[in-house]
Amino acid sequence: MKRTTVLKSAAVLGALSLTLAACGGSSETAASSAAPAASSAAPSAAASEAATAATAACKIGTMLPQTGNLAFLGPPEFAGVDLAVQQINAAGGVLGSPLENLTGDSGDTSTDIASQTADSHIAAGVSAIIGAASSGVSLTVIDKITGAGVIHFSPANTSPTLSDYADNGLYFRTAPSDLFQGAVLGSLMLDAGVEKAGILALDDAYGTGLADALDANFTAGGGTVSEKIIYNPQAAEFSAEVGKLKASKPGAIAVIGFEESVKIIQELIKQGIGPDKVPLYLVDGNLSQQAFAELPEGIMVGTKGTLPGAAATTELQGELLAVNPELTDFSYAAEAYDAVNLIALGMVVAQSCDGAAIAAALQSVSKDGEPCTDFASCKTLLDAGTDINYEGQSGPVEFADNGDPSIATMGVYTYEANDKYVPLLDEFVTGAVPTS
Repeated sequence: MKRTTVLKSAAVLGALSLTLAACGGSSETAASSAAPAASSAAPSAAASEAATAATAACKIGTMLPQTGNLAFLGPPEFAGVDLAVQQINAAGGVLGSPLENLTGDSGDTSTDIASQTADSHIAAGVSAIIGAASSGVSLTVIDKITGAGVIHFSPANTSPTLSDYADNGLYFRTAPSDLFQGAVLGSLMLDAGVEKAGILALDDAYGTGLADALDANFTAGGGTVSEKIIYNPQAAEFSAEVGKLKASKPGAIAVIGFEESVKIIQELIKQGIGPDKVPLYLVDGNLSQQAFAELPEGIMVGTKGTLPGAAATTELQGELLAVNPELTDFSYAAEAYDAVNLIALGMVVAQSCDGAAIAAALQSVSKDGEPCTDFASCKTLLDAGTDINYEGQSGPVEFADNGDPSIATMGVYTYEANDKYVPLLDEFVTGAVPTS
């Protein structure tokens, strides 16, 4: 796969050294006051037994979308959490007790559901809250969660705003900042020969952040952005925004949004610039196996999109389907699975359910040790006094000091039908995640 200058510009991408791969990792995290590097090896058996005797069962809580404009991402994320908890408890749990998992909804930014869920989980004494999927939602509750000494760990947040957020060292994520997705998406468009692109992005931390990253990288590679339109995702219709974009005569269109993307694409089709006329590019927020099924038959064929993380393996898909047989999409399931395993391994190393103690161990279990890929094998190494390096289902998970993944994989997918997208494995990109 040829790489354009959008991925070669040192000024734009800094240390982004990309290599082609069929698997890798992704994460969005901010732990501004990370603890010094420490061994991930578990303490002695005697110390472990003493700590276990004094420790009640550890709890985690989910704050993932059962409702709202990202509800389509909820099922795979919940399945990833549930699968990890099942496997952890089958391996003996943590600190001598089963890991408890409390379920909760995140809603979206138009509701107060996430705040209510956070209050409930904090009152129940959870060590960590998994979620939200939406960066905008996470930003509404991050102060409440981290201020309570609880780890805030998202499997899907990608807004760069969260990288340097003041979070007491308690915010982590297993999806990379959109500085990475913007670079890969810009390169994808340039490699396809796009010279002039239009951008439609929803007005929140995720939408504007990714739109800015795409704009910067596409123009750095020699492209021109004809229009960058930020829209209200709650709007009833988008004729004015699409009309303005059409007037700029783009050679391709990137839509950065959530479920409202269906209405936008319907309007693109109505105004004669649908994906059968002008190449369309999607992102993780709207890449869906179901959302576009009712559009004119075959109109999405050839549309490409980006999604952080490695493609779910056949084995993982089978395990997730055993948890939820109705799954049709696996977006961010691996990241959710990895988040729970990392937290549980942090509990083992810290010998504690305390959020700050677990956070201090998360960096050490993610790198510079013996590689292991699931809780049971990692715990066996820890029990033997061996430092570990958890290599997740979403790819390499190596936390930087701020809690973001320092290495990640970005997947590239294409639609074979309106209701089916598939990975283009030879176009997946793995590399260092840029920080600015």
